[in-house]
Amino acid sequence: MLSKEQLATLKKELIRLQNDLTVTESRTAVEESALDEVGELSSYDNHPADMGTELYDREKDRALHVHASDELEKVQQALENMKDGSYGVCEECGKEIPFERLEAVPYTTFCVDDAVQDIPEDRPVEDELLKMANTDTFAERRKGVYSDPIDSFEEIAKSGTSETPSDFSGDHADYDSLYDTSVNDESTEDIDVIATSNLEGEPSGIVRGDTTIAYEEELDEIGLESELGDIPYHKKDSYTDK
Repeated sequence: MLSKEQLATLKKELIRLQNDLTVTESRTAVEESALDEVGELSSYDNHPADMGTELYDREKDRALHVHASDELEKVQQALENMKDGSYGVCEECGKEIPFERLEAVPYTTFCVDDAVQDIPEDRPVEDELLKMANTDTFAERRKGVYSDPIDSFEEIAKSGTSETPSDFSGDHADYDSLYDTSVNDESTEDIDVIATSNLEGEPSGIVRGDTTIAYEEELDEIGLESELGDIPYHKKDSYTDK
């Protein structure tokens, strides 16, 4: 049974909560109309972003107001229970609630055992059809899954992302196993031939890439100028000469 000193301590805390929640409830009260709250006769000349900000503030204040009202009602009920002597008794099992429990949550009406709520195990029927999106498709390359070469995110993700192990499907031992961190020194695309210039900006020649050089050497080995064969050279204007 709670002693007089313990009841006095809990009552003092409930009164403090009552005052704080009353102030919060008053400050977060919102007007019925958004225009009345911002002091505008019309929203015609307001930027949509400004009205979006006002809407966000209104919804935030409304949520805080509802929460404060609910908590205030519990506190006031606890003070009423103190007057009629029913304070500190679990409404589920009828046993006295320990002082330590009331000290943590002075307006509670349940003991620790009865405060635990059972999580429903029944799931909606949609769970049988819907599957969670697999966000780590780029990590499937280790398993031989086809990699889309156009997927730019796959390439960027090699350097790391803001995702955590909870964002990946399956079990992972550590962060190092989430991404393929192997470094590829090759360029994103092969350079065939590029023109060069000197310091004065005048053309100075061309530079062939490794792919072009290997291709030319392969053609030389089989004695061809191109894959189409030897192309005869004729110096003429193809647009005017026959």
